[in-house]
Amino acid sequence: MRDPRQVILRPLLNEKGEILKERVRGYPFEVARDANKIEIRKAIEQLFDNVKVVKVRTMNRPGKRRRLRFKTGLTRTWKRAIVFISEDSTLDI
Repeated sequence: MRDPRQVILRPLLNEKGEILKERVRGYPFEVARDANKIEIRKAIEQLFDNVKVVKVRTMNRPGKRRRLRFKTGLTRTWKRAIVFISEDSTLDI
């Protein structure tokens, strides 16, 4: 198993994430592109004490086309995971 810090890259702190936290106890994270749901679950439970993960949902975010004058390219492709925790768990980010 990999180091949890190689699986979980950073939390996504935005307005949509705040709504997820309040309504369904879901926390969005940017994760490694080759990480699966089992690795993500174990990494969250190791990084944060007293957290029980109920469900993990993942999505691949493709890079967008960008253009700078006459050059074209893509932004990087990344993976997002939404981690749902149990009612008795707390996650401080």
